[in-house]
Amino acid sequence: MAISDLILAFLGMLLLAALLQPLAQRLKLPWSLVLVAGGFIGSELLVASGVDTGLRWHHFNDLVFYVFLPVLIFEAALHMDGRLLLRNLLAILLLSTPMMMLCAGICAVLLFYGIGYPLYYPWVVALLTGAILSATDPAAVLQLFRQAGVSERLILLVDGESLFNDATAIVLFTLLTTLALMPDGQITLSMAALSFAQIFFGGVVTGVGVAVLGWMLYRLLDNSFNRMIVMLAAAYGGFLLAEYFHVSGVMAVLMSGLVFGELQRREGDTPVRNALHHLWSFGAELANASIFLLLGVTVTLVMFQEQWLAMLLGILAVLLARALGLLITIPLINLLPGYPPISRAEQMVIYWGGIRGSISVALALALPLQLESWFTVQSIAYGVVLFTLCIQAPTMPWLIRHLKLGGQS
Repeated sequence: MAISDLILAFLGMLLLAALLQPLAQRLKLPWSLVLVAGGFIGSELLVASGVDTGLRWHHFNDLVFYVFLPVLIFEAALHMDGRLLLRNLLAILLLSTPMMMLCAGICAVLLFYGIGYPLYYPWVVALLTGAILSATDPAAVLQLFRQAGVSERLILLVDGESLFNDATAIVLFTLLTTLALMPDGQITLSMAALSFAQIFFGGVVTGVGVAVLGWMLYRLLDNSFNRMIVMLAAAYGGFLLAEYFHVSGVMAVLMSGLVFGELQRREGDTPVRNALHHLWSFGAELANASIFLLLGVTVTLVMFQEQWLAMLLGILAVLLARALGLLITIPLINLLPGYPPISRAEQMVIYWGGIRGSISVALALALPLQLESWFTVQSIAYGVVLFTLCIQAPTMPWLIRHLKLGGQS
């Protein structure tokens, strides 16, 4: 596909996203859901009229991993309040990494035995599906939280959980994808655990190193354009450098974003900092909208005809896994000294606020076609994301009102 055609297709998607936002506001529906519907209808009309856009699967894979993911992760980390994050770090880490792995394991068990075809859908693929489904993305409900006056701590817990479990899920996805494409018996559980630790912490070290070097350049410059270039270099350069050394590019971007965010806060509220934050917010919105449009483009009716049972299993697995994960994790958080206990009402919001969104879609879009069961895995991921957008996100305001959590400081 020619570069001019790719640019034209991308501009067409952006224009469609801009036109659909007022429609979503009028219908009082999540914008991401309307984007999915718009992408699906638009692609079906093009196919019915015999138009070949030239878009192929490898375009989606590269676009998602090398363009969209770095800006999504960096922007989320940049806007996280470092002081509040440190104050609630233990609770957030318990909610994210251990619970994410527990949920991924529970989903894998339920899906492996539920699907029941080990040759087509083996354990490693079930675990891969669990990793994709365990990445939360509360963007669709965080604005509702703020409008309803939900406490800042509850917002931080939900947002912080998403930030860290997204990074962990992507690391797991990368490792499990590699394992799924390898011949059986070439790696043991201990080797896999060691590889995960190397990828994870190698990305952390790379991200901190890139952020420190980037900050030195950042301090030498004094306008928003030059500083934005440095931050872009830190985000994308850190990602590519980490991938070059075979460690986690996403962890590198996450740590770089957190370091830049905290150092910027120490500089104070300046016009340059505000301009940079607006630019990163725009980039993240752009990436998020593009991912949901791509979801709509790649959704097919065949998925619902052939994979409806697998989709239902995925939805049930996610709901049950998150419930079990919270039942184990919340009591541990409530035992932490210096932390106010998480009430039953807040636990319900954390449970129902575990929305699956752009990260799960991005990972599903990045599945390699060499994986025999890729279509089933992608269908399950799409089914879960559509359920959270159609059911969980729209009912969240009612739940907050019912639990009387609005109007808190």
